[in-house]
Amino acid sequence: MSGERVSIPDDRAFASFKAECLCEEGWTLSYTKAGITVWIQSLDEEKSIHKIKCRMVCKDVSAETMYDVLHDTEYRRKWDTNVIETFDIGKLTVNADVGYYSWKCPKPLRNRDVVTLRSWLSIGKDYIIMNYSVKHAKYPPKKDLVRAVSVQTGYMVQNQGTNHCTLTYLAQIDPRGSLPRWVVNKSSQLLAPKAMKKINRACLKYSEWKQRHHPEVKAWLYPEQMTLPSIPLSELSVQHAESLENIDESSLDEAHETARDSD
Repeated sequence: MSGERVSIPDDRAFASFKAECLCEEGWTLSYTKAGITVWIQSLDEEKSIHKIKCRMVCKDVSAETMYDVLHDTEYRRKWDTNVIETFDIGKLTVNADVGYYSWKCPKPLRNRDVVTLRSWLSIGKDYIIMNYSVKHAKYPPKKDLVRAVSVQTGYMVQNQGTNHCTLTYLAQIDPRGSLPRWVVNKSSQLLAPKAMKKINRACLKYSEWKQRHHPEVKAWLYPEQMTLPSIPLSELSVQHAESLENIDESSLDEAHETARDSD
């Protein structure tokens, strides 16, 4: 996704994302336990930019439910305890929109936010949701948050049978900040698996919750239900990390890190 011109991913982009989700060559295994596996790909030792891939086998959740939970912004506000604020800004096509998300980072790091172009597609019985960072004039960086950059981030949900699916999370993110190595390690060995478990728990409670919150509304499945205002591509440009302030957090001491590791 280089250059300033914003483009909506085509079938080739989805196929490429799926292939990377499935490929293990070139990745370093960093965690495997209880059906969750994490790999890392270091891209630059001098910076905090890295790729992370996390895969979870869910034997009690259908692919359809997982896909709904990953899409449902209203439900995310309930189950995602890291979220500060999240909302959809506008639609681009029947399967692409622009959204805002801010989240709490482990102390003493500063909290982050991101504006992304998100697109989704069902491929057979599998589903893909992916995004990358864009700039929108009405949603500039905030003084109290660090604007991160998603080079490419997304999920692939594979149908493995009745009430059985595999979720793969693939992310290449520049968190903007010279982060200490312990933060990068922590993200792969603790935070990513913890986040996957949280998604799994959210899936188990979704059906009951959805019955009480507009059960008939799933705009990601039924485009005619989408009420977001349309956004012309000309209002967007690709968000490059170089244009953002870089916060030096490299000296932060892990001994003072106070994240809630047990959940």
